[in-house]
Amino acid sequence: MDTSTVFLPTAATSGLLATMAWYSMVVSMFSLLASFLFSAQTRTHVAPEHNTSRVLTACIGLVAGISYYFIQDYYRSFLATTGGVPTYAESKDAFLAIGQLRYMDWTITTPLLLIKMFMMAGVRKSRGYRLLAIALLGDVWMIVTGYIGDQQVAAGNEILVGPRLVWGAVSTIGYLAVVYALFRVWKENVPGRQPVEQRAFRYIALTVVTLWGVYPIGYILIAVTGMNPDVLQIAFSVADIINKVGVGIVVYLAGSTMLTQRIDIQSREYAMNVG
Repeated sequence: MDTSTVFLPTAATSGLLATMAWYSMVVSMFSLLASFLFSAQTRTHVAPEHNTSRVLTACIGLVAGISYYFIQDYYRSFLATTGGVPTYAESKDAFLAIGQLRYMDWTITTPLLLIKMFMMAGVRKSRGYRLLAIALLGDVWMIVTGYIGDQQVAAGNEILVGPRLVWGAVSTIGYLAVVYALFRVWKENVPGRQPVEQRAFRYIALTVVTLWGVYPIGYILIAVTGMNPDVLQIAFSVADIINKVGVGIVVYLAGSTMLTQRIDIQSREYAMNVG
């Protein structure tokens, strides 16, 4: 195959920061697809009550991995057409375009992540299911209104700062609903779980409260500052790896630890579970 016409960004052709942004996207794609394969393969390597969590982690990895394939391919093609280091305006246009793919990804993956969290908390009763419904509705509200805000652009891709910030504030209501639901579950359900599950839930909830904030911060910064959009692309890629791959690993370690506590690792039963 003749690869002489295949463009691959380098610091010499596209600038170091833009090249690092593309690099982070490709690494994210590989990490998420690897998470999909690992989660699918290890579905039975955890305590039975966490089997479904492994399936959800696999779904998250697959959806996000495919999304990042399109993200990195779009960005590589974008860099190929700039004919050099992209200007701020060009990078901003690319950031806004890629944002649509990210929102499509989040519409699927964030509800699955929340369901996985509530499963870790052992939600079974109607009160817990109501809290899950609040979290899911808040999440959908946050994503949909955030997407509408992301589309507040005029001709020439000029961001309409006022409407964007208004929709961002509206979107924050959904985020607060998610945090409220997680806090109530932590108080009402998590204390009755195994210590390893409590630690896992605490870590995952912490990523929601902190690292989910990377996305709205970028949402605001791109509108009101002259920050290089490639910095935000890198930050979003790193946050996605932690929020999706990292959380999946935490859930796996918790479920695997519970399985080894119940079954002798030298026994035939353990071999059947992990084999």
